[in-house]
Amino acid sequence: MTTTAPHPAVIRRSGLLVVGILLIATNLRAALTSVGPVLDDVRADLGLTATAAGVLTALPLLAFAGFSPVAPMVARRLGLERTIGVALAVLAAGIVLRSLPVTGVIWAGTVAIGASIAFFNVLLPGVVKRDFPDRVAQLSGAYSATQSVVAAIASGVAVPIAGDDPAGWRIALGCWVGLTVIAAAFWLPQLRTPAAGPGAAAGAATHRSPWRSAIGWQVTLFMGLQSLVFYVMIAWLPTIEQDHGIAAATAGWHLFVYLISAVVANLVAPHLMRRLPDQRLVGLLCAALILLGVGGLLLAPGAVLVWLVSAGFGAGMSLVLCLSLFSLRAVDHRQAASLSGMAQSVGYLLAACGPVLIGALHDASGGWTLPLTVLCVVIAVMGAFAVQSGRDRVIG
Repeated sequence: MTTTAPHPAVIRRSGLLVVGILLIATNLRAALTSVGPVLDDVRADLGLTATAAGVLTALPLLAFAGFSPVAPMVARRLGLERTIGVALAVLAAGIVLRSLPVTGVIWAGTVAIGASIAFFNVLLPGVVKRDFPDRVAQLSGAYSATQSVVAAIASGVAVPIAGDDPAGWRIALGCWVGLTVIAAAFWLPQLRTPAAGPGAAAGAATHRSPWRSAIGWQVTLFMGLQSLVFYVMIAWLPTIEQDHGIAAATAGWHLFVYLISAVVANLVAPHLMRRLPDQRLVGLLCAALILLGVGGLLLAPGAVLVWLVSAGFGAGMSLVLCLSLFSLRAVDHRQAASLSGMAQSVGYLLAACGPVLIGALHDASGGWTLPLTVLCVVIAVMGAFAVQSGRDRVIG
């Protein structure tokens, strides 16, 4: 029996699509992680209060929650490729708008950035499901690692780029439009794919909505709780360490260790998932590693690096698992986009609440024992949903 080799044009399109996905991944966090290091400069230049600065940093998460359910509906009308192309244009406009010396535009630009990234978060799993159904975990791991590496770089170079100029933060934030332009250039060939049209929307209606599915809610709550834990660690880890007598600069490097551990896990997780019949064991392992890390910070903070490597590795694996589940639990790419939209809408609402809740518990108790104990309970619940989500089945 002979098999027909793929046509060169098909191979070329697949190659360009993979490159396009990875280049879009470089844009998923850089425009966000570059803000924190220069936030004091932004406040001083624009005269923002601490509360206003907090709202500014929370806006992208709120945009993720608000725009995620909209993305599948737009994609059913325009097609995945064209919707992603429009989102790239909106992202470029948002980055430029945020950096302009015009009163008030920083808010509009930040919302545009959050909205466009929400579309990418939701629709990329659908593209992977449709075009690479046998490589879901590998591609999910690759673009997770890509976004994590570029996010870490963006946070590290923001201050040097800004320099000593009081308005240098505008360049530090605006320069990332270059990545968007490069991604858009490589995405242009995908725009020749025909739009989905009205028939596609009708076809999608034949599949069960994840909002009415137990599987959909299990994946959604796993996504939300793992995001909550991640953003709590990002927001409060340096403060926790400083309260235990660790210097601010050292705490910053420890956060870098946490993020790099997550990148390594992004690359390891797909190989582990490929060797198992379903994803239950991976979900349990993610939760166990994160619980070990947070529990270690609570009980033995002196060994902080050990706990951060454990928690970071678990966080990286859980992200790849979530992105993979959007595709693995769906019947087709349309349902994958719907599940992704649901999970990320609810998930980022939960994630936005996490740092606030932990901060309030710290204020109420005057220490970190109660907040970290509550976080351990959240991680245990997350593990239960991870195991339920990992069972080998799809939304009916």
